[in-house]
Amino acid sequence: MAWMGKRLLAAAALGAILALAGCHGKDDQDDHGAPVPGGPLVPDTGSVAPTEVRMTWFGISNWTFKIGKLNILMDGYTTRIPQDYFSGGGGGLATTKAAWPIDKAAVDRLYGVLKSGPGGPVNLLITGHSHFDHSFDTPYWAQITRAPIVGSRTTCYQARALAVPASQCIAVYGGEKIVLNQYVTMRVVRWNHSGSHETNPEQHDPIELQKVPTPDAAGNLRGGVAEDFPNGGGNRGYLFTITTPNARQLTFFVTNSGAPQDLDTDSITDGINYGKPLDSLRKAMADAGLPAVDVWIGAGGQPVAALALPILKPKAYLPNHLGSFYVPFQLGNTSPFNDAALTGYLAQSNVALVPPNQYLDAWVLDADGFRQVDNAQMKQAYSF
Repeated sequence: MAWMGKRLLAAAALGAILALAGCHGKDDQDDHGAPVPGGPLVPDTGSVAPTEVRMTWFGISNWTFKIGKLNILMDGYTTRIPQDYFSGGGGGLATTKAAWPIDKAAVDRLYGVLKSGPGGPVNLLITGHSHFDHSFDTPYWAQITRAPIVGSRTTCYQARALAVPASQCIAVYGGEKIVLNQYVTMRVVRWNHSGSHETNPEQHDPIELQKVPTPDAAGNLRGGVAEDFPNGGGNRGYLFTITTPNARQLTFFVTNSGAPQDLDTDSITDGINYGKPLDSLRKAMADAGLPAVDVWIGAGGQPVAALALPILKPKAYLPNHLGSFYVPFQLGNTSPFNDAALTGYLAQSNVALVPPNQYLDAWVLDADGFRQVDNAQMKQAYSF
């Protein structure tokens, strides 16, 4: 559902796209998946008004957002494809030697840890973009949680390739307003990926898969960004608004990549102009009636922050996309946050910088503000 009023034509265009997708048979490779629902996507999670948002980070841009009975998992990449499998392209990630399996044992172990505390059961999956270090494990998360997926068309195609039903994945393009339950609404923002067309086009340019990829004989996909895992039309940001029992609203925005040079230029994928990412953010904020957000979980450093901060006006900023996607998950975070330019810019802007330090760090946003909380129970499972 796109914005109302002056944006009616945009909504009609989006509806036409979804309607065309729905005209194909369930197994047709042009079918993008389930349409954006007209009612709550996860209605069973809205029986009690939430009092807080608990955010748990577990590497790269993996998060759980616990909002009352609603447990959202973002990305969830736990598998590790060896670095020497990748080659080519501006970023060295274009192609791989061979397909690689999802590390199901690692995902199962992690899900067990999340369920042991306030991180499960997961009942919604979202992906920011569709590179291997974000959506590679999403098909298996979908199988073990049976949760719906919200992400790019590419994410939906990747999931379908590994036997996830098309009806379990909702492809979003930016501008959608998705009511998750009676207290929580998620607005989708069209965003971009880091890098540039000149330096790493296969990684940066907004590219979608054109059909469901074909797994190898063992049922595995190839992780290269010019193979089965392009970014999925750039990136998606998600703006959350949460109504608490006292009618106070909690708000946060999350992105997991970004580049300054084309945030303010039209995003064109497959010949469709989706507009400027910064305009998509402005429209989402206006539709939600927000002059500012409580928290921005963001990526792209000071150059991206300088463009988006004046729109979001967050009270706190959590750097996203940290750590290595080659180092085994059980070793934890080996790449602490270190960005002097961003640190200085946020200080000048009076925005609190709250960098994650170790996998399974957790924070709470509630009526009293935003703060880090103890998460020793989960961390003990990995000796973090």
